[in-house]
Amino acid sequence: MRKLLLIDDDEKLAEPLRVYLAKFEFSVSAETHPLSAIDRLQQEQFELVVLDIMLPGIDGFETCRRIRQFSDIPIIMLTARGDVMDRVVGLELGADDYLPKPFEPRELVARIQNILKRSKQTRIREQFKIGDLRIDLGKKLVQINDQIVDITSTEFALLDLLIKNQEKVFSRDEIMRVLNGIDADIYSRAIDVLVSRLRHKLQRPELIRTVRGSGYQFVIR
Repeated sequence: MRKLLLIDDDEKLAEPLRVYLAKFEFSVSAETHPLSAIDRLQQEQFELVVLDIMLPGIDGFETCRRIRQFSDIPIIMLTARGDVMDRVVGLELGADDYLPKPFEPRELVARIQNILKRSKQTRIREQFKIGDLRIDLGKKLVQINDQIVDITSTEFALLDLLIKNQEKVFSRDEIMRVLNGIDADIYSRAIDVLVSRLRHKLQRPELIRTVRGSGYQFVIR
């Protein structure tokens, strides 16, 4: 099931959408307050956000802007207003699509599927925030509680490889072939030491899963 986050203060909307989207292998979590939703996005991994514009506290535009400060997750904005300027502002702030209310659930599904397909083809996520751990692949930066973690070039190359290929289990031989030009001393047993060292530095050993008899895989639950 692919995880989606619905941010909408209409509590009656969440359950029908959850039931309908489950037919298409989507799992829907819902938040009615934008600040709670932002906090949840920083703690959990989702594939897409469905974001209403009319929200309590801060509106959907400001919520979108704040999300874009730490994440490039796809965002579909919802509004009861048909104002073209709402659409323009939302897209300028980083929303990926826009759907006016009321809408047909099947149209929402189509838009979600199109965005996720496009995202998979054209975007590799470079920034991750998991609890107090932040990883920026583009900047080759790892932070815990905003403190920079000392990561060697070989460790980061392994981290980059595993994150960008999360569906794949890499054998030790495959890892050695990829890292061969980075550290001439890499050999089979050293891969286990490298993984152990990286787990220790990330302080989240569960992120790098050992698949017995096969190798290693990066997993975000």
